[in-house]
Amino acid sequence: MLKKIVHLFFIVLGGTTGYLYVPEIIRLLNITDLDWARSPYLGMIIGAIIFFILSYWLADYIVDFLRWVEDALIKLPAVDLFFGSIGLIVGLVIAYFVNMPLQDINIEVVSQVLPLFIMIVLGYLGFQVGFRRRDEFVNLMKTNKKDKRRPVEGDEVDVILPKAKILDTSVIIDGRIADICQTNFLEGTVIIPQFVLGELQHIADSSDTLKRNRGRRGLDVLNRIQKELPVKVEIYEGDFEEIPEVDSKLIKLAKVINGIVVTNDFNLNKVCDLQGVNVLNINDLANAVKPVVLPGEELIVQVIKDGKEHNQGVAYLDDGTMIVVEEGRDYIGKTIEVIITSVLQTSAGRMIFAKPKLLEKAL
Repeated sequence: MLKKIVHLFFIVLGGTTGYLYVPEIIRLLNITDLDWARSPYLGMIIGAIIFFILSYWLADYIVDFLRWVEDALIKLPAVDLFFGSIGLIVGLVIAYFVNMPLQDINIEVVSQVLPLFIMIVLGYLGFQVGFRRRDEFVNLMKTNKKDKRRPVEGDEVDVILPKAKILDTSVIIDGRIADICQTNFLEGTVIIPQFVLGELQHIADSSDTLKRNRGRRGLDVLNRIQKELPVKVEIYEGDFEEIPEVDSKLIKLAKVINGIVVTNDFNLNKVCDLQGVNVLNINDLANAVKPVVLPGEELIVQVIKDGKEHNQGVAYLDDGTMIVVEEGRDYIGKTIEVIITSVLQTSAGRMIFAKPKLLEKAL
């Protein structure tokens, strides 16, 4: 059907072109003195036939291009398409007012070619501005709507809603975010960006077995959060195409929607702090709820392996916290009492240093 429409378009275009220009061409070339040969209707028929023949070479390419444009428009989210169209209309309106003074100039290039160029450029720029800044426009509209409303007597005080929580790839793969959501410690809407889903799918399709398993676990975690847990989950369909890195896109999204990035990536945590973006680090939360131990306290641990330094042993608490036991190499495989000497705690984790109590008694 679309191909037939293209053929019909070429016939109408050829007939119109022939009607307007073929008689003039015949007259200029002085091919014949016959008046009927200069008839615009004959030119219309000739033009229609020529363009109809050309359509057999060009129709397939035009149909493929139209279908590509159709698929691209269908895949665009409605919000993106709406703001892109609004930007296009604004650009064309501006181009119309810019071109009005140019119509009075008697130079053909300025009065005919330049207005067309300005219309194309401003229309394109308007669409790009509307499309790429759509999230900021939506956020601005929401803010203005809240500001313009005046409370009246009998109105309830507006409840300040918690900010949206934006999940990054690392925290999804980690899996602990699902348990945190289940306990209702994470307030507000959980945002899962489409570009994060794309990265997860790419990891799940990896040829490396470890990466593939991690990616699939992340997808399972998202499925559990969305279907089983008492949290509101939204998929953010937009993308920041001018930004290549996923972490940078997360920071940009957090700024646009005034949200909070949820991660366990130490480096992303630091970058968010530098750029003034609120961030929740799962590792910080895990460290905060671990049992508090102080220097001088005694613990019973099992030394299981060598440490990095000479004569060190390594043990672990039930929550996974590593304990470095000085002079503990001789106690590998044994359960002993140790005395805590110091505690080192960072966003990357917590480490406890201790020494065997037997050595303390010997001293």
